[in-house]
Amino acid sequence: MQSLRSQIERLASLGEVERNPDARQIFMDFRDELTQGKIRASEKINGEWVVNVWVKQGILLGFRLGELSEMAQDASLSFVDKDTFPARRFTVRDRVRVVPGGSSVRLGAYVAPTVICMPPMFINVGAYVDEGTMVDSHALVGSCAQIGKRVHLSAAAQIGGVLEPINAAPVVIEDDVLVGGNCGVYEGTLVRTRAVLGAGTILTRSTPLYDLVREEIYRATDDKPLEVPENAVVVPGSRAINKGKAADWNLSLYTPVIVKYRDEKTDRGIELEEWLR
Repeated sequence: MQSLRSQIERLASLGEVERNPDARQIFMDFRDELTQGKIRASEKINGEWVVNVWVKQGILLGFRLGELSEMAQDASLSFVDKDTFPARRFTVRDRVRVVPGGSSVRLGAYVAPTVICMPPMFINVGAYVDEGTMVDSHALVGSCAQIGKRVHLSAAAQIGGVLEPINAAPVVIEDDVLVGGNCGVYEGTLVRTRAVLGAGTILTRSTPLYDLVREEIYRATDDKPLEVPENAVVVPGSRAINKGKAADWNLSLYTPVIVKYRDEKTDRGIELEEWLR
């Protein structure tokens, strides 16, 4: 693995890598490792999520090396994309359920056995989707996003991606999280184990998260993303603007709010997910 890493770092530093005769094969080896989940853009080490910068370098290398290619599936469907990142083709041996209807997963994304993909959905390069997760209709798993075990990404949930800057942390959704319909999780936000995001919740670096239970406000910092605590139940809320015309007009701004922490009642409310799997 260290050999592959050093080769990727060397190629990433070259100005005209396209002329290197070995570059494409090195990239193909890298892409295979990425697709199999043997390497990943971010991983948890001693309880902390660490960005593997060299993996992002490898993905960007693929875009530099790739050439536009026509990728026709049949007479009525055709696509044009970089030939280094074609769509994945699954077989029964992969043990991934891909229900018919317009879904797409790029090569270079890891999708574990027992994952369920409901149409249409999209998983981008560098993403890591772990066992037992459901990616529901119109959901997006962005580039390098890290999705844990037994997560449900509900219909139209958007998990943001990030390739540049290469040291930026991707969005991380840990194990047993429920992401409600039309949620958006962006800009490296970290959602801890067993959290529940109510429908329509939006989380970004610039959005403060208000905890009504613990009476705290969580914010991203220069070196840490916004973090949703373990077991937190988050819903869309608002906060009043107390200055200027906004106050006169009784305006308020959107903000996510933690209204409770997961309990038996919450678990009963979402236990239907197990039946769907």
